[in-house]
Amino acid sequence: MAGLRLLITNDDGWDAPGLDALKSLAVHVGDVFVVAPRDPHSYAGHRVTTDVALHLVETGAQQFHLSGTPADCVRVALTSLLPDVDWVLSGINRGGNLGADIFTSGTVAAAREAALLGKPAIAISQYMRRGLPFDWKEGAEMALPVIEQLMAEKCPIKGYYNVNLPHLDAGESSSLVFCDPDNQPLDVRFDRDGQEFRFCGAYSTRARTPGRDVDHCFQGAITVSRLSL
Repeated sequence: MAGLRLLITNDDGWDAPGLDALKSLAVHVGDVFVVAPRDPHSYAGHRVTTDVALHLVETGAQQFHLSGTPADCVRVALTSLLPDVDWVLSGINRGGNLGADIFTSGTVAAAREAALLGKPAIAISQYMRRGLPFDWKEGAEMALPVIEQLMAEKCPIKGYYNVNLPHLDAGESSSLVFCDPDNQPLDVRFDRDGQEFRFCGAYSTRARTPGRDVDHCFQGAITVSRLSL
């Protein structure tokens, strides 16, 4: 894998700790270029910008932020800045992107946009358990061998990977599981106050299908789903 050129992006914004964690592991795999959103775009899905100009700012050597969505970052990078990159990595997202999340996730949308443009891609997300301390360095260490394995296995044309890292207790270890995304709905509930509705669903109590990504990740496994267009 020596000499690989990697495009890095995310949906939490260019200054998010998960992006720093991804950059720290990606330098062990190849030459890193960053084009990340200037602002957070969690739950933005595959939204793109076509009606206003996008502003690019250089923040460091081979690092930029863009006034657009994650999918915009990939579009601009692959069509105008870095057309010869070998892989696109998106993340590491703060929070899981499991099951139905893949449809609303800006992290996964960036990988999907890369696949649309003919580049192999991996979206990486970190499931967070409320109240449990988390170290981004540990997340990066968990993700690195997975990324190396997926790159070695290659990626089907118009395909991409969705990786979710578990949030483990101190001293726990995880296994790697290839599985399908869950197709159960999220815990969708709202508190109503007159004509106002505030979402109150709980991520950790969502329905799980045995053998699919939500179930495996919640039980402490690293999950990988092979997705295609």
